[in-house]
Amino acid sequence: MIRNWLAVASAEHVEIGRAGGFMQVCHGQATPLRRVKPGDRVVYYSPNRIYTPSHAQRGKDRLQAFTALGTVREGRIYQADMGFGFRPFRRDVDWHDAAVAPLAALQPRLALTREKNWGYRLRRGLVEIAAEDMATIAEAMFAASPARLAA
Repeated sequence: MIRNWLAVASAEHVEIGRAGGFMQVCHGQATPLRRVKPGDRVVYYSPNRIYTPSHAQRGKDRLQAFTALGTVREGRIYQADMGFGFRPFRRDVDWHDAAVAPLAALQPRLALTREKNWGYRLRRGLVEIAAEDMATIAEAMFAASPARLAA
């Protein structure tokens, strides 16, 4: 059974994963990635453009958009060595040619955002979403894609 996942990361970190063909969640933890299986779909939501660990700086570069859409590849979770002892867990993803889609335009149509305290749920870093929500997000991202607009 194919499942649909929403991961949360800054757009800056999402772009690193897109360029490398992988996903990484929750500061490199393995446990959340164990729920994600080959063939599952994943979309990234980026509340901010740049990761800022300081609470004082958060919110100054708000993006609040869906920034990447892909399908998890065959293979297992693996660790990457980023130096200085940081060895995050990752899973390979085939990223689709999809454009950024602002949450505000989709929010009234998503079951996820109708939940009470839906934003708090995203603090987990990886949450399963309904197939209908994934379809709505994907439709918006594909419609805005430069490849689609050129066709």
